[in-house]
Amino acid sequence: MNAGCYGSYVADVFVEARALRRDGTLVTLGPADMGFAYRHTALPPDMILVDALLEGPLSEPAAIEAKMEAALEKRAASQPVKDRSAGSTFRNPAGYSSTGRADDVHDLKAWKLIEEAGMKGYRLGGAQMSEKHANFLINRSDASATELEELGELVRKKVRENSGIELEWEIMRVGESLQATARAPEK
Repeated sequence: MNAGCYGSYVADVFVEARALRRDGTLVTLGPADMGFAYRHTALPPDMILVDALLEGPLSEPAAIEAKMEAALEKRAASQPVKDRSAGSTFRNPAGYSSTGRADDVHDLKAWKLIEEAGMKGYRLGGAQMSEKHANFLINRSDASATELEELGELVRKKVRENSGIELEWEIMRVGESLQATARAPEK
């Protein structure tokens, strides 16, 4: 995906990547091949990135280190960095990440919609929507994958009922989904 935060994205520093196709072919991809968008690339599902070349802006090492430290401190102050999570759970419906600026518009941020639906801090077994940042699905103890997915789907339902907005998963889930198992015939 085109991960990002505080107004910066992978696409901003991406030069090229090598990807392996299912048939074993190694291909080199440039920015135009990636089709970067908010939390998205056009990378076909049969490709796995094996390495990437990223190039950030030139600056003094001390300035880069200070910027990194400031970002880490800001993140620790607003996100549950010490809890077990997969990061942001749902995409922002507005189609952009947080810029971190005071004038950033928060009307279509996933965390705000989750809070307004009353789901911040909500627990289901060992799964919980973080009390620190409502858009983080965390494993409080021994949550099963089913509990985590069920809580995420419950959050999506409550947000839809409260705002009419359909949250999209940002976490890429693998394996059999609840929806697939719910439709499977009983034996």
